Amino acid sequence: MPPITLILILLNVLVYVLELVTGPEIIRIFALWPPGSDGTFHLWQLVTYSFLHGSLTHLGFNMFAVWMFGAELERRWNDLRYLLTYLLSVVVAAMTQIAVSGYFLHSSSPVIGASGGVFGLLLAYALYFPRSVVSIIFLPFIRIPARLFVLGYGVVELVLGLTSTDAGVAHFAHLGGLFGGWLGVQYFRGRGLFGKRRS
Repeated sequence: MPPITLILILLNVLVYVLELVTGPEIIRIFALWPPGSDGTFHLWQLVTYSFLHGSLTHLGFNMFAVWMFGAELERRWNDLRYLLTYLLSVVVAAMTQIAVSGYFLHSSSPVIGASGGVFGLLLAYALYFPRSVVSIIFLPFIRIPARLFVLGYGVVELVLGLTSTDAGVAHFAHLGGLFGGWLGVQYFRGRGLFGKRRS
């Protein structure tokens, strides 16, 4: 396993163990709290929330995705490019969730989980390996090209977010993660926001 992917997985597992030991205190300090909620927002939460998880299943699915999509990207990119794209996805996901959920939907619940980074990696994977086939874990006989999988997943997340379906899931953070992944790819390809070459 490539080194940054391995470190990310180990850090997430270590923090989950700390969650079990410390209880809600670690959530109060390091989860992402929308401004105006019961918790206190701090800048570090834009990153630290991504290392917290609500359950072993939550952790397992996210780390499986980091390994599945991230390892292949890390082998293609250098370590720094991979790490910066992941962290950019995490931060953009957090900012999107705060902007939409905190200010427009008036959510007061904290956000935790690496899904923003995962969605950024998923978007980057689809751009670099568009014809690679993605299989759904519970339906392995269904095989979807990566580009189509990401497009469909993004539409589903948007619909669920706008309709407030599946409460407790940060759908707008997922969409922000997709955008963050796209921004990272554009930056390292030497392009601006709209695909034009930077001077």
